[in-house]
Amino acid sequence: MDSTPTWKFSDLIADAEVKARWEKVRQYFFLRESTYDMTRRCNIRCNGCYYYEGDKQHTRDNTRADDWRQLMQAEKARGITFVVLAGAEPSLVPDLCQVCFDEIQLGCIATNGLERIPDSVGYRLHISVWGDDETSRKTRHAGRMLVRQLENYAGDPRAVFVYTFTRHNIDQAETVVRTLADHGGRVTFNMFSAPVGYQGGLRHTPHSLAETRRTMVDLLQRYPQTVLFSRYSAMAHTHEKGLHDLFRCPYPRQNPSTDVGLGRSFRQYRTDLTWDRAAACCVPDTDCADCRHYAAASAVVTARLFRHAVEPDIFRSWLDFVDTYLAVWVQGYKKGKNLCDRWIAPPGEELAAN
Repeated sequence: MDSTPTWKFSDLIADAEVKARWEKVRQYFFLRESTYDMTRRCNIRCNGCYYYEGDKQHTRDNTRADDWRQLMQAEKARGITFVVLAGAEPSLVPDLCQVCFDEIQLGCIATNGLERIPDSVGYRLHISVWGDDETSRKTRHAGRMLVRQLENYAGDPRAVFVYTFTRHNIDQAETVVRTLADHGGRVTFNMFSAPVGYQGGLRHTPHSLAETRRTMVDLLQRYPQTVLFSRYSAMAHTHEKGLHDLFRCPYPRQNPSTDVGLGRSFRQYRTDLTWDRAAACCVPDTDCADCRHYAAASAVVTARLFRHAVEPDIFRSWLDFVDTYLAVWVQGYKKGKNLCDRWIAPPGEELAAN
């Protein structure tokens, strides 16, 4: 006989701290995202770059502010409440970023941080970090990146630095996080996820996944005021299985349904303001089987509330994940203390063996 307890949702939120966290995060369930490539230009060229894969890199830039304004107004009319401005480098078109912010005030910009985005663009800013200076020179072909990023964004409340773990930069993470802590910065973690057809050396192995997981949690414990993360975030990102195999990706590229959720609302616009449903996901041209991307997980895991609302610690872990995602992505949202401090496997899975 199955002895697994059956928990009502009212039981899961009976604890006052859990209920408060649930009430906190559910206020943001109105968020509906789409993503927008702002320009095909970039001031660096990184190994394994997602933008310079596939057809989207060949579109023409639409630089007309009125066209972008009309697009944002149309997006708002169809229910989009959160915009992600990305590829190749949005900071090179600050006027277009301003147009987007003037129309939809919730959003995020993914940037390499080498050009300062005006304060009047009040989105959350995700500043990409791929290791120490030597690694940046090798993989991003740019020197003194962290120094230059901090010159632009130290003390900026919009900024969250995003450290992308590859299998070669795990031992550099502590130095980078310590530097960010010394400058009052906040950091979250990402996993390199190979683009389609990628043959380079950054792709993770079972050993590097396990080492990354240990490093993530160690840094979370050592720098709690600096690191925006949770133990369950580490597990979801570094499991031997990728996000699609663990949770089933709801983005259109992997989801044929147009009835509800991201399958209905999400679009990924190219620089010419067109979009292709067959290619639409938060990080187009990623190899879906290898996807552990922080941007994907923010929606993929959050969308699986009912899979996690089955037992107190699993639900607490999910709340930690969602609380982390909101703190990383939404300007002004404050991360709370993590509710679960033990390893929890994704529903239906064993604890990662690696």
